[in-house]
Amino acid sequence: MSNQEAMAFGSVERTSHPKTAFAILAAVQSILIFTIALIMIPLPTIAEEFALSPAEVLLLQVAYGLPFSGLLLFGGRLTDRNGARPMFVAGLAIFGVASIVAALTTSYGILITMRFLQGMGGAIIAPAALGLVRALFPDMAAFSRAMAVWGGVSVLGAVLGFISSGIIASFVSWRWMFVVPIAVAALGLLASAVLLPAGRPCETARARLDPLGALLATGGIVLVSVGLIASHERNWASSVVLAPLAAGIVLLVGFMLVERRVRDPLLPPSFLLDPIRIVGLAGMLLAASASLLIEFVLLTYLQQVRDWTPFETAISFLPFAVALIGTNLLAPAVVGRLGALSTTVAGFVMAGVSLAWFTVLHQETAYLSVLLPAQALLAIGIALVFSGAAVLATVNVPAEQMGLAGGVMNTAMELGPTVGFAFLMAVAATHADMVEGYARAFGTAAFFYTLAALVTLLVALRRRGAGAR
Repeated sequence: MSNQEAMAFGSVERTSHPKTAFAILAAVQSILIFTIALIMIPLPTIAEEFALSPAEVLLLQVAYGLPFSGLLLFGGRLTDRNGARPMFVAGLAIFGVASIVAALTTSYGILITMRFLQGMGGAIIAPAALGLVRALFPDMAAFSRAMAVWGGVSVLGAVLGFISSGIIASFVSWRWMFVVPIAVAALGLLASAVLLPAGRPCETARARLDPLGALLATGGIVLVSVGLIASHERNWASSVVLAPLAAGIVLLVGFMLVERRVRDPLLPPSFLLDPIRIVGLAGMLLAASASLLIEFVLLTYLQQVRDWTPFETAISFLPFAVALIGTNLLAPAVVGRLGALSTTVAGFVMAGVSLAWFTVLHQETAYLSVLLPAQALLAIGIALVFSGAAVLATVNVPAEQMGLAGGVMNTAMELGPTVGFAFLMAVAATHADMVEGYARAFGTAAFFYTLAALVTLLVALRRRGAGAR
């Protein structure tokens, strides 16, 4: 890393405990996704306590995810412009205070507001955290090993949030679920003072904020997400679905046109021209889609079809979590031996086989012989995809653009559960029987994973051939 790059990410004062600092950053990144899944299982209890209408329940569901996904690109620009550590601290402060108030409030309006603020804080934290990881590991080989672990951290957070919310809500108030985000935010703030690298951004890193681009990107992503979320409850021909989708697409087209003309674009068009990076981002999107698909479908299936309790449903996901953790621990060695592209291909194949396995889903599908091994295999595949894709998405990214890379990576992960999941639920809705519709959605997902494996394999072979020449 050059002196200029080091200054851009505040790595002039190197920490003597990079692995400890990385572990804390990984915990913070995990908790950002953990917080999305936090209210999935106890949502009916929350709705009953506050006497919420269906529209208010839906708003509570998306109150965190919308600002989080919509503001990530702008959060990346703030990191590249102002330095990773200051933005990390600012985002954690917003996130932590909002979590405390959300846990204590007795007002639905305040709860919604705090969930929005949590999402805003998360959109600042995520790009800054990746910038700090780059500062901790200036050597590119060490950084790639770190990214192999980083890739699986987010999906692990989602699953742990899902499991812990089910367990906690079965025994104590749902408010206790916010203790984990509060504790991790406090740990992150403490680490920023004693473990994380410090420094000032260099002059060349102080690009303009591009407020028009930020407004168009945020508005476009949020509106498209709103339209896709509305499609879960409404017909695709409904104005409630079409109006935000159309408006969002118009804003995103406007964003792309603006980015071609401004001096300091929020998302330089050249950033998305690297085929390796595109494969990485597509992998993040697909892995996130499959993660939400399995969580939502099994949650609905086990509770509504099989009459399992929230506690039993949460416990049923433990094999998924264990497989994720085990694979994530082995990921650096796997990526080091096979390479990021081959690891991603292997992950796509394993996840595709698992998704195809789930197409046998019916009213009485056995848990021990089908659901348990299939979800464990899916967890291994998803973890490998995330690990390989995270390395691919950040390869050859200069240090002064690491905030941008963090924003784009996390945007891909957030769009997966909205774009990919909405599409799969639309496929499921074409069948009158709910369970058979879910089986069809799994089959569709398996097809796209197979296609992704083939495309990634072609990119790998082409790259190998170019290297041989």
